[in-house]
Amino acid sequence: MDILTTTQLDTAAELLTSGAVVAVPTPRWYMLAARAADPAADATILRIKQRPEHKPLLLLLDALPTAQARFLFSRDACALAQHLWPGEVALRLPWRADAARLPAIGAPALVGCPDGILGQLLRLTGEPLSAAACSISTPAATADDHPALTADHVAAFNAQTGGHIAAVVDGGICPHGRHMTIVDCPHGQSARLHREGTVHPRAIAAALTEGASDVG
Repeated sequence: MDILTTTQLDTAAELLTSGAVVAVPTPRWYMLAARAADPAADATILRIKQRPEHKPLLLLLDALPTAQARFLFSRDACALAQHLWPGEVALRLPWRADAARLPAIGAPALVGCPDGILGQLLRLTGEPLSAAACSISTPAATADDHPALTADHVAAFNAQTGGHIAAVVDGGICPHGRHMTIVDCPHGQSARLHREGTVHPRAIAAALTEGASDVG
């Protein structure tokens, strides 16, 4: 596994484009990323994590208009995206009828728009990425299995799972060690907090009330 610095994101983008899996730091923990449209790369993430095939991956997109081309956005979903993207909020969104669905992404899809290093890498890659935490998935995970918070943790995880991670972008220590916040956004219905995470519920409430008035 190659160790890349944050000045080598072009190299990481090239690896992703070639079908490799790359570990990337976020404020929460390191994420495994791959081209979302590459079934073999997506399958590598599932295999590394021992993740059941029926458990979909997170879809990462670069901006709200890109997401709106694929998914149906309620007024609440628009408010959340406009005020909290890019960031650590993922929205559960229904696919548009005319959108080409991605095999490793569920329905509804879990969709995020990351900031920081992962956001930069996403833009350099120029296409959607699939992602999941750099850790063993439930139900295979034990009490000792935790998402990687450092590049050294990623290296240990890669050795444990068979060396299928092509590279890690060493961004230092990920400070939060918590899940993303997830909000269910069914079309034509009110949004509902699905899981608390790094974005506080009060921030979600603010985007859905004060922020909603800014949505045309």
